[in-house]
Amino acid sequence: MEALEQAAYEVDVYENHIDILLSMHKDCAEPVKWKRLLSNPEPRQPLKSGTLEQEATHAAATYRPNFWARLFKLEARQRVVLIGKIGAAQAEDERQYQAQFDEWKTAYSEWAEERDIAIRILDGDRQAKLDAIEAFESFEEISHLGSAIQMIVHEGGVLEARVAIHGSGVIPTEIKSLLKSGKLSTKAMPAGRFNELHQDYVCSCALRVGRELLAILPDDLVIVTALDNVLNSSTGHMEEQPILSVAFSRPTIDGLNLETIDPSDAMKNFFHNMSFKKGAGFSTVAALDAQRFAVTA
Repeated sequence: MEALEQAAYEVDVYENHIDILLSMHKDCAEPVKWKRLLSNPEPRQPLKSGTLEQEATHAAATYRPNFWARLFKLEARQRVVLIGKIGAAQAEDERQYQAQFDEWKTAYSEWAEERDIAIRILDGDRQAKLDAIEAFESFEEISHLGSAIQMIVHEGGVLEARVAIHGSGVIPTEIKSLLKSGKLSTKAMPAGRFNELHQDYVCSCALRVGRELLAILPDDLVIVTALDNVLNSSTGHMEEQPILSVAFSRPTIDGLNLETIDPSDAMKNFFHNMSFKKGAGFSTVAALDAQRFAVTA
């Protein structure tokens, strides 16, 4: 029974991995409301209250020995204890204030940083786009799957993300399934199936990156260029080259049903360069010229 359970588990893991690869585009962070960030109030710096010290001082000043304190001559000792509590209360007031002050410093720093980026973003500052993308860390999931991302802001302000896919290290080379007996079946994945998965994964990643960028930035268009190792027929070596370059426009992405689209077919909705054949896979293409999409004043 353990062997059958292990087989079922392996197939579940395999199918879940495939599902993740082909559904990267379905998740995305919430859009950043840059104008709303500007209206966020400045965090208020805390004030020293001395509340605990005041309470301890009041307790010492209003102390009146009771019957037992007078009987056993405890008044002087109790007054010393109460006076000592004033010092302890002062220290606790200072500790609480320092903790509140440290929290305020962190909150103020974050508020000031967000405000600075928001002002620069809304002014169209090119460096601000890169700063915002770094601050929001929206691409960790893709990076965990083996893809590295480089951001470039071209003349004219168009942002391009260059994504190194490394598909051969992510796409399975085997197909796992269960036989009628419940035993595990492992077969080599046909080249055509591998290439189709590769294409869907590349396009799904590109869509995800495009969505994340449009969620972070107020831009109406971004370019995503996917790179992977393809055969250079002139040298006979595998080289990292562009295999997909697509200009994602905000209105078009907003109009897609991202839960049901086929990521490869979805590229038809955008201006893009892609050369793919089921039998051969991807071929090198030219990255889109960002100047063609620059918005002139």
